[in-house]
Amino acid sequence: MEMQSHTQAAGGGEGRKLLIVEDDEAFRVRLARAMERRGYAVTTAESTHAADAALAAGLAPDCAVVDLKLGDGSGLDLVPRIRAAAPAARIVILTGYGNIATSVAAIKAGAVDDLSKPADADAIDAALNAGERPLPKPPEHPMSADRVRWEHIQRVFEQCDRNVSETARRLNMHRRTLQRILAKHAPRENV
Repeated sequence: MEMQSHTQAAGGGEGRKLLIVEDDEAFRVRLARAMERRGYAVTTAESTHAADAALAAGLAPDCAVVDLKLGDGSGLDLVPRIRAAAPAARIVILTGYGNIATSVAAIKAGAVDDLSKPADADAIDAALNAGERPLPKPPEHPMSADRVRWEHIQRVFEQCDRNVSETARRLNMHRRTLQRILAKHAPRENV
């Protein structure tokens, strides 16, 4: 069970305590060094057990970067335990597969953001320092739900090199239904 503390340096982290939980040793060491250069006081752990040991030893991080898939469990399960030790901690989940379900699960667990790997130190630092971002103003003329659906289907169709069968499989719809949708023009927008 590895757990390491690293010294802080001057920079944007302003001496805040950062816990990095990552099972890929090379990435963990590289990220720890990069975050130290930004001024964070870094503690690393390679597993949920090592992170739990650090929290049990009294570590109350100001922020944490947690890998979603760890060798001994899920980083999502670790988020509430970090929150219990440090309720105000800003937690970012790193995932190899960025998708909406993972993002929702990360936010519900208590993370402030999730980033797809390979995330660089600048993106992680920005997520940790984002603060409470107000929602942008809604657009004057938002797209209709039909238009959003049509554009999504068109984007997947193009990403599948205009292969109807592959697009239908990825969208989980019948091939003939997709062909009918593709034969129609884009829905009109009321402006």
